[in-house]
Amino acid sequence: MDTKINKNKNLSITEALIPVAALIVMLGYNVSVYGEDALSGSNQFVLLLGAAVAIVVGFFNKVSYQKMMEEVAENIKSTVGSILILLMVGALAGTWLVSGIIPAMIYYGLQLLSPAIFLPATLIICSIISIATGSSWTTSATVGIALIGVGGALGFDLGMVAGAVISGAYFGDKLSPMSDTTNLAPTMAGTDLFTHIRYMTLTTIPSYIISLLLFLILGLWVDVKGAINIADLLRDIENTFTISGWLFLVPAMVIGLIIQKTEPLIALLAGTLLAAAFAVIWQPEILNQIAGVEQLSFESGYKAVMNAITGQITIPTPNKTLADLFTSGGMQKMLGTIWLIICAMVFGGVMDAIGALARISQTLLKLAHTTFGLFAATVGSCLALNITASDQYLAIVVPGKMFAKAYQEKGLAPENLSRTLEDSGTVTSVLIPWNTCGAYQSGTLGVATFDYLPYAFFNLLSPFMTLLFAAFQIKIKQLVSSKELL
Repeated sequence: MDTKINKNKNLSITEALIPVAALIVMLGYNVSVYGEDALSGSNQFVLLLGAAVAIVVGFFNKVSYQKMMEEVAENIKSTVGSILILLMVGALAGTWLVSGIIPAMIYYGLQLLSPAIFLPATLIICSIISIATGSSWTTSATVGIALIGVGGALGFDLGMVAGAVISGAYFGDKLSPMSDTTNLAPTMAGTDLFTHIRYMTLTTIPSYIISLLLFLILGLWVDVKGAINIADLLRDIENTFTISGWLFLVPAMVIGLIIQKTEPLIALLAGTLLAAAFAVIWQPEILNQIAGVEQLSFESGYKAVMNAITGQITIPTPNKTLADLFTSGGMQKMLGTIWLIICAMVFGGVMDAIGALARISQTLLKLAHTTFGLFAATVGSCLALNITASDQYLAIVVPGKMFAKAYQEKGLAPENLSRTLEDSGTVTSVLIPWNTCGAYQSGTLGVATFDYLPYAFFNLLSPFMTLLFAAFQIKIKQLVSSKELL
């Protein structure tokens, strides 16, 4: 709410777009050279080069280096919570593997979810968990990881599975009254929470139904028969881990804590520690393998658990399909994602400091001469800020502050703005690789952003749905009775 928007009257729109254009060109070339390995470090440096271009633009417009660094520091400071959650997700994944929780989820999931219904079931499961917790991040870090494992074992392309996970996770993230973005958007627009949620269902439900139908068609169309032998997989999982329904107490506890509004970091830490205890109880042989000993002791158990939490571990299995599923990178795996977020925040901080973010939004606002134009400018501004500021909260706050008066002047109720902020700012953040949300989901699920992007149907449809409603004046609520403003 209190985010300050830096304006610079001396900065032209051309100058504001120079760093953006430079970044897009450099990232495009870098990805063409490195391919999927671009996120290993080269993209991070390109983001710093983009920030350097923005700094030069700032110097020409008399913005001090100190001011730019102060904004960068504020940006990085705002990501501390996200970085700690990322580290804890890595720790959680490690202990959930060695304790047998993820293998148990895969074991039972293979028996319950047939290939034909797997993708729509994934969408629905993640939707329910996300509505209950109010967090797309928690959803991906718990059931999302398990569903990726099940989908991989069934022979699905992991991009499809991740697309279904993310579609469901962001459906709940949009509609849950416990979601931070669902509370932030109406606050910025000037309406109340439940009016915002009710009005948002008008565009959200159609997008969700279309997504569900697409996943149903995709599940029937994709041929995974013969790709695996379920019986062999189940036998190999049983031979490696002790499988028990009691292991589900840990994820149930984590989800319960989140529903009770416990801080995510605390809930994830509790899930990590409890899973570590379960590993000692249920999987002592696994801990012996990791520690390289024959008899489990306090020291060897401690070492095995800490290795699972902090670094990469691999549980030996003769089954090639399970080999990747029985590997975890722990906290160490998340360092590349954290590196990406920090570099993205540097670029976003400099862009904010020189007034580029405000200038881009102001220019888009000037182009909004009609009601549809106003909605389109809002969507464009949210997308631009998700790309340039690399943060979904700024993609809601900046357009929210900039456009609130314009909606009022056109006689439009504030829930029009709050809905559009969510339809375009919240859900598209995960489609940008260097955005905090895109980096998090990619790191957590282990699937590159551009691999799941074509299948994140709900996230792709949402901004188009809000524009469709605006274009045809469908359920556009007005403050006063007036003629249609097209």
